Amino acid sequence: MSHGVMLAWILVFALVHSGLAGWRLRVESVVGPRAYRVLFALTSLGLAVPMLVYFINHRYDGWLLWDLRGSAWVQGVVLVLSAVSFLFLYPATFNLLEVAAIAKPQMRLYETGITRITRHPQLTGMTLWCVAHVLWLGTSFALVTALGLVSYHSFAVWHGDRRLYTRYGEAFLALKARTSVIPFAAILQGHQTLVLKEFLRPAYLGVLAFVVLVFVYHPWLVERSAQVFW
Repeated sequence: MSHGVMLAWILVFALVHSGLAGWRLRVESVVGPRAYRVLFALTSLGLAVPMLVYFINHRYDGWLLWDLRGSAWVQGVVLVLSAVSFLFLYPATFNLLEVAAIAKPQMRLYETGITRITRHPQLTGMTLWCVAHVLWLGTSFALVTALGLVSYHSFAVWHGDRRLYTRYGEAFLALKARTSVIPFAAILQGHQTLVLKEFLRPAYLGVLAFVVLVFVYHPWLVERSAQVFW
């Protein structure tokens, strides 16, 4: 049953998250860009946090497909993959003041920093996070969750590109030709160049600090989630 509940969580999150993203211009025209940003953030977090708690509490449900937790190399691989996943999931390519709605949020095309590696870093980050947790947990519940999350983020690639094309037209097509969804593909093809100095931004340090905090407080997060009975 928990497998189906988790897939339902992901489906609801996908509908709300992508739905609000698709209606951005319409909603902004009514409530303004700052109010839209707050609505989008609160709604997304309001769904993502309980979904994460549910995952933590049911991570051992279902069949045990493998058990590699006794292998030292597996623990190291899982830690590295998890850390790198956050660097892609929260790439800090956006103006943080706009993310927090302090400055007026704006839509724009990005072709700097981590977007030179992949045009859709969230898909890469989520895939790495899923691989790490499925490898560590080895349960059918973790595998089903991973398939659901990666499927949604794959859809979000199409949905995001469609929205950008609708807004920017040929300018987006030109950017699309210079970038790639597969990490480093555009760089290896010579369409893109990695500029390391673009990563020397305070926002990226914030992401690294967040990664450290997640690892430090991970046991506390698991303990607190266990107190929620669902």
